[in-house]
Amino acid sequence: MTVDTSPGTQDGQDPAVAAVPAGATAAVDAAVEAAETVLTRRFGSSIGLVEPEALPGSGPATVVRARIATSPFGLPRTVVIKHYPQAPPRGAADPFAQEAVSYQLFTALPTEDRMCPELLAHDGSLRVLVIDDLGRAPTLWDKLRGQDARLAERALLSWARSLGRLHATTAGREADFEALLRRLGGFVPDEDTTPAVACARLPTLLAETLGIDTPDEVRDRVERVCEASATSSYRAFSPVDLSPDNNLVTSGGVHFLDFERGVVRDALVDVAHLRVPFAGCDDARALPSGMSEAMIAAWKAEVSGVWPALADNDVLTAHLLDHQLLLVWVTTWADLGGAASGVTPGRAAALVSWWKDLATYAERSGDAAITAHAEAVATALDDRFGPGLEQPLYPAFR
Repeated sequence: MTVDTSPGTQDGQDPAVAAVPAGATAAVDAAVEAAETVLTRRFGSSIGLVEPEALPGSGPATVVRARIATSPFGLPRTVVIKHYPQAPPRGAADPFAQEAVSYQLFTALPTEDRMCPELLAHDGSLRVLVIDDLGRAPTLWDKLRGQDARLAERALLSWARSLGRLHATTAGREADFEALLRRLGGFVPDEDTTPAVACARLPTLLAETLGIDTPDEVRDRVERVCEASATSSYRAFSPVDLSPDNNLVTSGGVHFLDFERGVVRDALVDVAHLRVPFAGCDDARALPSGMSEAMIAAWKAEVSGVWPALADNDVLTAHLLDHQLLLVWVTTWADLGGAASGVTPGRAAALVSWWKDLATYAERSGDAAITAHAEAVATALDDRFGPGLEQPLYPAFR
């Protein structure tokens, strides 16, 4: 996560009054100075920023909310500054460039198609972005940890619709994204090799860690999916980091915040997260029965006009099983790839749940090989890290 503009962080602390770490004052001052410079250049008149607040974040950027002192240009009352003082090593992906280009891509769209704050100004030499401040709206994580199941359900459906709209409005714009990235001096990242590594190595890891053999039929299926994903015709922009604390729930729908890893890739990689909810989060929890299907329907309604083939339920279901299979493999490889004893009970319970769900969906699709293998892995994981592991629901659904 890069920035949290919500009322509270996961420990309940208000970002507006969060303690600034020692030595951070200089970083905040540098961010404000860079923002004032780029705003003044952009609008042709001196623009001062006052009352800076350091916002929490774990990425390389210094993130600050500040109020515009005076401005005749109709700018918002407050802005959010993201300052990346350190350039990456030569040849490495640049999170500043990826974030700036992502915002450029969306700011060029009509307001109703913009699933993120508006980019007000940016500068490659100063490595700073100034974006519209969406205020202290709750995040999707806030809704999931709340006490109102209906509000949490609405937020999840809104998130799925926003994800679909994000994909629909950026489909076919890969060349635009890469041209903007090169213009800003960014390095166009290669296709993520993690899925290929997981496909090649997970069978050995499962055998060594759990005593489970992977049938050739299942291994071949995963490898085909991995290869097809790199050349998919369903390519669109992805924030990559789909954590619930990176999404603000506003009256205009869910808005995405963190684009430091933003790329154009197979959109179905994102959609697989609707069946394997928030797989990249250490504290991922379960959703109530039927929620994933409702979220997928909401996503599908947004993209079927752009990708009409996905309006066919059989076609979409086949793609979903493929990418669910791939995501479960990648996630399991990431979790078990280190010392197996380091897997927390909560994370082990999530893995058990995701392999069981994979077995259920594979059985519905009539794929006996994947069903049997997924059931065996789920049982072995529970024996290894349990027994009796069960992934808890998010607090709003308890």
